[in-house]
Amino acid sequence: MKNIEFNDKSAQKIYDSYFRRIRRTISVLAKSDKEDVLMEFNSHIYEGLQNEAEGGEVEKLLKLTQGLGDPEEVLKPLVAEKKLQQATRTFNPMHIFQAIFLNIKSGIVYSVFAILYICLFSFGILMFLKFTNPDETGLFLKNGEFVALGALKTSDPAITEVLGNWFVPVMFFSALVLYIIITLILKLTRKKKEE
Repeated sequence: MKNIEFNDKSAQKIYDSYFRRIRRTISVLAKSDKEDVLMEFNSHIYEGLQNEAEGGEVEKLLKLTQGLGDPEEVLKPLVAEKKLQQATRTFNPMHIFQAIFLNIKSGIVYSVFAILYICLFSFGILMFLKFTNPDETGLFLKNGEFVALGALKTSDPAITEVLGNWFVPVMFFSALVLYIIITLILKLTRKKKEE
């Protein structure tokens, strides 16, 4: 994107400041998405300056930027949407977390996704704990009834860990299945939004 050059230093400062705010707001997006947003705003301002006959550069620019609105507010839904698209394309957990965080206001569905991802990462922590503290980590039952899944320190001989060495493979497989399910549901949610 080629920046617009102004003769008036105040207009240049306003322009530069506005685009710094845009760049900060879209910093989580992919490079191509950032360029698209920057070019769109730059094009709108350039055309607006050409079409506005009255006033100096500062007045024209202030009128245009006020019409576009605060980047932090105007771009919030766009950034959330673009991040969601990126997350469903890449299956990257970081992109998915960012998409969920940015879209949390979009509804309760994303809150459920956040809870599911917390469960997913809990499985990973439990696998690590099983290696570091194998006797106190696992699936615990007492007289055939569920007591706990996780780390449990107890002296009750009736409470037993039932998975033993199978705990890590079961947690890994569960985490993998949960990850695939969450990502596919996220894709379906995205598709419904587009329709």
